[in-house]
Amino acid sequence: MKRITFLLSAILAVASCGQKDLPLLPASSFTGEVDMKPVSLYTLESGDIAMQVTNYGARVVTLFTPDRDGRYEDIVLGYESLDRYVNNSGERFLGAVVGPYANRIAGGRFTLDGQEYILPQNDNGQTLHGGFNGLDRVVWDVVSVSDDSIVLHYLHADGQEGFPGNVDIKMTYTLTPDNEFRIDYEATTDKAAVVNISHHSFFNLKGEGNGTIEDNELTINASWITPVDKYLIPDGMLEDVTGTPFDFREAHTIGERIRTDNVQLKNGRGYDLNWVIDRKTADEVEKVAELYEPTTGRVMEVWSDQPALQFYSGNFFNGSTTGKYGRPLRYRESVALETQKYPDSPNHDSFPSTVLRPGETYTHTCVYKFGSR
Repeated sequence: MKRITFLLSAILAVASCGQKDLPLLPASSFTGEVDMKPVSLYTLESGDIAMQVTNYGARVVTLFTPDRDGRYEDIVLGYESLDRYVNNSGERFLGAVVGPYANRIAGGRFTLDGQEYILPQNDNGQTLHGGFNGLDRVVWDVVSVSDDSIVLHYLHADGQEGFPGNVDIKMTYTLTPDNEFRIDYEATTDKAAVVNISHHSFFNLKGEGNGTIEDNELTINASWITPVDKYLIPDGMLEDVTGTPFDFREAHTIGERIRTDNVQLKNGRGYDLNWVIDRKTADEVEKVAELYEPTTGRVMEVWSDQPALQFYSGNFFNGSTTGKYGRPLRYRESVALETQKYPDSPNHDSFPSTVLRPGETYTHTCVYKFGSR
């Protein structure tokens, strides 16, 4: 268990955010130290949206957006205090940045420049989202904060969780007047490294704990997936989505085909796969997906400069854990849409490279844009 020291404590309070009265979490519930580093909660606002972020795991704790009638809900899953993130027995990755290698690495090992690197392995014999103490379980340095943005920094040390290279990461969260939540990543290294950073908010456009996502309409601009085995590890091939439950090139509800007798759906207990985006450019930010919630009218567009997107339909939640408002976090009541490179790329030469070398800069932009109709 991590060492955590609280400096203040408080309960959920209603706070004013610009012109909006929202049930913001009090900063005092996140004011403390983890591993002797200070942690706080920061509130950002721009346009019609507001967001709270803690520098423990660079987590998005709340994200308030209006529905078609102007009613606000917090549309991300999260916990109400720092302690629940640090010492939780439920879902680990709520709202966090994940890395230095997002998604899975088979066997917890890879070879780079002739040297094999051994990483921590979970019960499935793989490394997930950077190991047991990935970017989601460290305290990020707060470089600067303004009304609508926060700049965070972390040095992932050579050998940390078995990964090579002192990987120096800067990450900026920005809310824009166009109701966008924009994430910009930059990283450099002093030694050959593998880098694939992503964001892991769980979204429910009805509001946290307010019901199923199976009626949500999803579009993904992708003609291929990377099929996986029962441990969700890719086999190195690409599979055409035509005629399958994975064809979201036109909008389908998530629940429409999720119970189809399909080995990939069985492996993930629903949708938990990497889609290969039909990119129009090499590295520009493009629209890659759209999620529409019909009862509230909320829409979330996903834009990215990355080659792939992981779509996860909340298959492993079981209601045993409550969120920050005391509501159970239930089965298929949230969606993760993670822009990224392919899972297990270090072990597949045919996949886009995730190798970062000295003198190079890793960059990645992800934008979640909100609206209603």
